[in-house]
Amino acid sequence: MLKANISNSKTCVVLENKGKTDNRETQVEVINSAKSFGIVVLKQLIVPVSLVVNIALLRVSMAWRSHGQTNDELVDNLKAHNIIQHDEVEKAMKLVDRGLYAPHNQYMDAPQSIGYGATISAPHMHAYALELLHEQLKSGGKVLDVGSGSGYLSACFAMMVGEKGKVIGIEHVPNLVTQSIKNIEKHAPELIASGRVKISVGDGRKGYEPEAPYNAIHVGAAAEQGVPDELIKQLAPGGRMVIPVGNKLGMQALEQIDKLLDGQIVRQSLMDVMYVPLTDKDSQYTKW
Repeated sequence: MLKANISNSKTCVVLENKGKTDNRETQVEVINSAKSFGIVVLKQLIVPVSLVVNIALLRVSMAWRSHGQTNDELVDNLKAHNIIQHDEVEKAMKLVDRGLYAPHNQYMDAPQSIGYGATISAPHMHAYALELLHEQLKSGGKVLDVGSGSGYLSACFAMMVGEKGKVIGIEHVPNLVTQSIKNIEKHAPELIASGRVKISVGDGRKGYEPEAPYNAIHVGAAAEQGVPDELIKQLAPGGRMVIPVGNKLGMQALEQIDKLLDGQIVRQSLMDVMYVPLTDKDSQYTKW
């Protein structure tokens, strides 16, 4: 028998092993329990006597303590815990109020449902993505946001690439496309009116060839069948992609994919994460 003890401090999840039940199904059950507490599980360690789901990993070790009462307080806490490293990331996240994009618990550092089987990721994961892509999010850069969902991160990207940059968001749920455009227009209508941000209905696994290549590609859902070739093709030399890869039933790996100037592809697995799957519209509607 495996007994779960989830600490209110949200530092870790510990399972006391009373038998030989350290199996995958149990791990998934416990990880899902952790998620219900607003914990984003980033690394798991299995030992003979106990299963410890260790939340302290890299710069996101203090993420679950980054909640705020306001958007500025949330961002300040992310910076205080060294999740936000660059002034440009801090500025973008303060310019884009998460409260306009998340329908519930807007400033809690945890993923929230936005309907249709989709979520808005936890703020610390947004910050981490912006940090990973920081060098590619320069003035005039072009960004592809796959699974753009609420539109929050697309707006942050637009703030970082400036007036000469462009952000393409791809989302296969038409209602989310409509809602995300409305979300952005609440505080920055010029982004939509000028074409600096364009949100379109489409299959994100195929990218968006008309605007390729992209300096940065962000994928906000897990690729179960591996990184789509089309996305790699649409990455510009010197560009970077951040994408979760793995099965929907358990942990996935957040991968950083760089295309060098000579076209060589370099892949690096950064950490374990849990995202909804990158799938087609019908499958997502069925789950919803």
